[in-house]
Amino acid sequence: MIHPWVKVALAWGGLAISLLANAGSGELSLTGNLIQGGLAFGQVSPDSKVWANGHPVRVSPAGEFILGFGRDYPPQAAVTVQMKEGTVHSYTFEITGREYDTQRIDGLPNAQVNPGPQVMRRIRRESAEIAAARGLDEDRMDFKSGFMWPVKGRISGIYGSQRILNGEPRQPHYGIDIAAPVGTQVLAPASGRVTYAEDMYFSGGTLVVDHGQNLSSSFLHLHEILVEVGEYVRQGQPIALVGATGRVTGPHLDWRMNWHQQRLDPGLLMGEMSPES
Repeated sequence: MIHPWVKVALAWGGLAISLLANAGSGELSLTGNLIQGGLAFGQVSPDSKVWANGHPVRVSPAGEFILGFGRDYPPQAAVTVQMKEGTVHSYTFEITGREYDTQRIDGLPNAQVNPGPQVMRRIRRESAEIAAARGLDEDRMDFKSGFMWPVKGRISGIYGSQRILNGEPRQPHYGIDIAAPVGTQVLAPASGRVTYAEDMYFSGGTLVVDHGQNLSSSFLHLHEILVEVGEYVRQGQPIALVGATGRVTGPHLDWRMNWHQQRLDPGLLMGEMSPES
């Protein structure tokens, strides 16, 4: 059964769709962006268990959890809830599809588009490292305080765009690019724990901050990283400086978000960017 939309509200500055599935019995409520790239916030009875498309989801003792929907997420999400007494309920929710732009970037060094075998070994090693850093799944819920823009500036690249690099099709862009001068402070958009802080071949200076329940932010192309792995950072704290490192044509911050294997759109959590101070 596909449960109907029951109300529309504003949450954290972004459009939030709220669904109540048998809310009177306290089984499940889901609020957020049920759209490709979106993040939803769920509530079930305390001590319940939740699965999304067959995969277990971390649930807080109070019954709170999150769900993420990647760029190419299928049209429906199946959620299963097992209540404390053992009763099992199944729900199917529609996930809105999106159309994505094509972004052409020319003038990149050929080595940044077609790396040689030695560089590819480095890239594979770094990919494994970043996957491990994004794999932290703690019961913290730092994301509950909401998110702020890490940098103010012109949006120069959007989530989901198909990338054409020097005329060659490549992976889509999974973040939001904010143009800013080298040395501009990057602020933590939400509190969390630093899980990665290294220089990578494609993304240059790279920092990952975990916000709890396997929701993380990644910050790419940094000039300097101001925090260390294992450090807990507070929302609004300076954590890095904008740079032009890695595969870029100019200085900017590439902000990305991940929930498990789902690559999310940070822009869906944000309101309109206020003017630069």
